[in-house]
Amino acid sequence: MQLDRSDVPLLQAAPDELARFDEGDVLFETMLREADGLGPVYVRASCQACHAGDGRGPGLVSRVAVVERDGVTPSRDQTRVPFGSVVRPYAAGGAKRAVLAPTDDPSIRLTHRFPPAVFGRGHIEAVADEAIEQLARAAAERTGPIRGRVNRVTYQSLRNPGATLHSYDRGTPNLIGRFGLKARVATLDDFVADALQGDMGITSPLRPDEPPNPEGRLDDAKPGIDVDLTVVNALTDYVRLLEIPQRRSGSARGRELFGRLQCATCHIPSLETRGDYPVRGLAAKRVEVYTDLLLHDMGPSLADGVEEGSASSREWRTAPLIGLRFSGAFLHDGRAKTLRDAVLAHGDPESEARETVRAFSALNDEDQDELLSFVSTL
Repeated sequence: MQLDRSDVPLLQAAPDELARFDEGDVLFETMLREADGLGPVYVRASCQACHAGDGRGPGLVSRVAVVERDGVTPSRDQTRVPFGSVVRPYAAGGAKRAVLAPTDDPSIRLTHRFPPAVFGRGHIEAVADEAIEQLARAAAERTGPIRGRVNRVTYQSLRNPGATLHSYDRGTPNLIGRFGLKARVATLDDFVADALQGDMGITSPLRPDEPPNPEGRLDDAKPGIDVDLTVVNALTDYVRLLEIPQRRSGSARGRELFGRLQCATCHIPSLETRGDYPVRGLAAKRVEVYTDLLLHDMGPSLADGVEEGSASSREWRTAPLIGLRFSGAFLHDGRAKTLRDAVLAHGDPESEARETVRAFSALNDEDQDELLSFVSTL
């Protein structure tokens, strides 16, 4: 019997990689306590709480931003959200006050985000920079509304000596962002360390400071740094080694429509990985991630008022179409309950995808169903 799973290791993983995967798997599911360093303010108490089955949700992260009168453009003055854009509704480790969304200021916009799935993230990290930069150059030269650009970010992480995945020094600028809904993170090391700190208040050598909080607490119930690099590395390697869920067979007609309507212009079916990527099963191959990893302007109807790096309120990284059958809702905030709703939501008059949505709407019902059925198999 074949199991329909979203939490299995890379099929080509070596024995030493499987051992690291199992170690990180335990940590990923561990419910953290105050004695572990939880808090002083946090969103959820475990990785699994946000990424059940390594998928998307059920955790929900709320964001706040001061916006102009149009409700979309961020104000230059964000002082009315002094603890940043992330709402952290729980307090622990001696703290009494959480970071909550203001309710009495009409200029502050509250939005929500579903956490991304974490399976297949190693495949995304392995994609060669050259492949992404080539796509960005092609997008800049393209006619029509579809563009796309790289979000350049600064590398923050540094792994244990002797276990360095990247050759970057901490603080290296201008790297290609590829993780997060607005591509604000360049590597999985950063992704994990950022989630530990930002979502759980767990500090590490990569993120040594507690999240900003109303009481100005600089520590929690566990004095000093909460976890060392071995914990960060184990969690990172677990995420890095998660396989893309096995795909079902989609129709040839649906695949043809996916290309003809220019869905594949942004959701590019496969990209080439680095030849020197340390995970042997992901090096020098084409991976089917269905994304260009570029930022695209989706118009004001999908804007959230939050800027991240060079990504504007209206810009989002092309979502990798991986394991969609494990998602109960779609788009960054889960507003789309069906794939049809998600496609139509791309159709804002100022969205780069507006012509694709018009072409989709012009299809007969049978062809629309064929296309949506194909996407659901990814």
